[in-house]
Amino acid sequence: MAFSSIWSARFFPKSRMKFNKAALQVIVHISAWLCFLMLPFAFVPRPKDGPFIPEQYISTYFLLSSFLYISFYYLNFYIFIPNLLEKKRIFFYTVLIFSLMIFFGLFPHLYRYLSNTINWLPPIPWQQGRMARLKPPILSSGSIAIFLFLFVISTGIKVASRWLKYEREKNEIENEKLTAELSFLKSQINPHFLFNTLNNIYALAEANSEKTAEMVLKLSTIMRYVLTEAKNNLVSLEKEIQFITHYIELQKMRLTDKSQVSFQVSGDPSDKQISPLLFLPFVENAFKYGVSTRETSPIDISLEINHNGIFFKVVNNKYAHALLGPSDKTGIGIANAKRRLDLLYRNRYYLNLLDNKSTYIVNLNIGL
Repeated sequence: MAFSSIWSARFFPKSRMKFNKAALQVIVHISAWLCFLMLPFAFVPRPKDGPFIPEQYISTYFLLSSFLYISFYYLNFYIFIPNLLEKKRIFFYTVLIFSLMIFFGLFPHLYRYLSNTINWLPPIPWQQGRMARLKPPILSSGSIAIFLFLFVISTGIKVASRWLKYEREKNEIENEKLTAELSFLKSQINPHFLFNTLNNIYALAEANSEKTAEMVLKLSTIMRYVLTEAKNNLVSLEKEIQFITHYIELQKMRLTDKSQVSFQVSGDPSDKQISPLLFLPFVENAFKYGVSTRETSPIDISLEINHNGIFFKVVNNKYAHALLGPSDKTGIGIANAKRRLDLLYRNRYYLNLLDNKSTYIVNLNIGL
């Protein structure tokens, strides 16, 4: 028995969940109908000259009318609404509901007539004695009220369940689209970064620089991070900072003494996580447009961490004669970064890009 339960839980978890959900629905329905069947005892007329005996009200009329009310609820929920209302056959649905309302309004009168005609059919308990001498109305307002109550409940629950199902399916589709888009954006970052770095190595190799071999080694370390860690949705902030540090060191190897690069980190990143490669496009952009062989070109990068989030800033000058490679003018990096921020940190980030003739400033705040 123990092995059987473990085996079934392991191989049929979805079936078990569906069974539990169905059982819960059955319990809820039974409880609701029991409460509904208790309502007549609170609202039917009670005799003034004698004791109230509940057993007298559990009659043939009570059981038959209850069966009809419950049947209408499920017919409306499972047949009328799906086959008429949801298929825009509103006229037929309206005629059907109006006809059933008239039927339920006439039902007490019809039952009274049949009980007087058929000997074995007992009368309605509260229409005996002195009440029997009173002529009941053709349409029972109480029966119509109960019918309308069940109509509103069944229609409202059906419409609400359809809306919730639609919203759930819509959210699932949106999540699938976002996942696919994020995967696509991330796949674009890796070759874009690699292409730019290979251009730098090519420039060093063409100049027969002694730094070429060291730069290839640095690149292998960086690519190991890109291939292993960047495939995850989140990485530790410490590893991301280490990656940015390695990237800056790699870029410094191709620069002249006129370039002054500063990367400062403040705060404790040990318990923070972030989407991988999120800062890279902004750092790349600084080295694309902020490096000059003719003028002093400072690049200031700072990362501040506190309990509110992360504050990332990049400041660099802009030079028309910056060291750009063949692939550097595509604009993929910044556009991807903005889109990833929208998808991953919607309403939790602030990005301000100040772009003027001589300076480019990035201010990025991310709430974690």
